[in-house]
Amino acid sequence: MDIASIVGLVGCFALMFYGIVGSNGMTALFSFIDRDSILITFGGAIMCILAMNTLQSFVAGLKTFPLIFKLEKGNAAEVIKQIIDLSNVARKEGLLSLEEAAGNIDDDFLKKGIMLVVDGTDPELVRAIMETEMDGIAGRHKEGIGFWDNLGSMGPAWGMIGTLIGLINMLKNLSDPSSLGPAMAVALVTTFYGSLLANWICAPVAGKLKMKDGQEFAIKGIEVEGLLSIQAGENPRVIEEKLKSFIAPKERGGGGEEEGGGAGGE
Repeated sequence: MDIASIVGLVGCFALMFYGIVGSNGMTALFSFIDRDSILITFGGAIMCILAMNTLQSFVAGLKTFPLIFKLEKGNAAEVIKQIIDLSNVARKEGLLSLEEAAGNIDDDFLKKGIMLVVDGTDPELVRAIMETEMDGIAGRHKEGIGFWDNLGSMGPAWGMIGTLIGLINMLKNLSDPSSLGPAMAVALVTTFYGSLLANWICAPVAGKLKMKDGQEFAIKGIEVEGLLSIQAGENPRVIEEKLKSFIAPKERGGGGEEEGGGAGGE
C-alpha cells in the first residue's frame, strides 16, 4: 500500500475536522451537514461528468481511484539490474535463451519485448511495436487523469451553483431577519462541499496518477532501450551505463555497477 496516499488523505480530513470542531465542539459539525447542498454539489458534479463520458468510461474513471494506494512492483534501478541480468544471459547463451528467462518475468510489457527479440524481429519494428503499445497505455492513463481533473473542476462550479440557489431563496425571505444568518450558512456550505471535492479528493488523485504515469513510462523507456541494446549485442557494461543515464545518480545504487563490472570482464 502507498502509505503517503493514505496518510495524506486521512490527514487532510483530520485537519479539516479539527478546524470545524476544535473551538466549537461536536455540535458545530451539524452546521456543515446539509442534505440539499450535498445533492446539488456532489450529485451535480457527478452527473455532469457522467454526461461527459460513456457509462463504460465513467465506471473506468472511478476504478482508477484505488490505484493511488497501489505501490509499483519495481523501480528503475531494479529494472536496470534485471535487464543487465538478461544481457548477461544473452551474451553467454545467445538471444534464444531469453525465451526461458522471460518465463520468470512478471512485467508483461518487458516480456512482450523479449519475445519480439527472441523471434528475430527487426530492431526498428521492435521499437515501433513497443512505442505503439506505450502510446495506447498513455491514452488510457490520460483518460483516467482527465476524469479526476474534470470532476475537480466541476466541484467548485456546482458548489457555486448551490450557493446561488441558497442566496436566491434567502433574498426571497428578507422579511424575517432572524432567518438570514442560518440561510446564509446553508448557502455557503455548498461552496465548502465543492472545494472539498476538488481539493481533498480530485486534485490529490489526479496528481498521484500523473506521478505514477511518469514513473511507469520512465521504466518502460528504460526497458525498450535495454532490449534493443541486448538485441544489438552491446556489452553489458555499456548497456548499464546507457540505462543509468535515465535515472538520478542517487537512485543508481551500487548493485548494478558490480553486475556491470563483472559482465565487462567476461
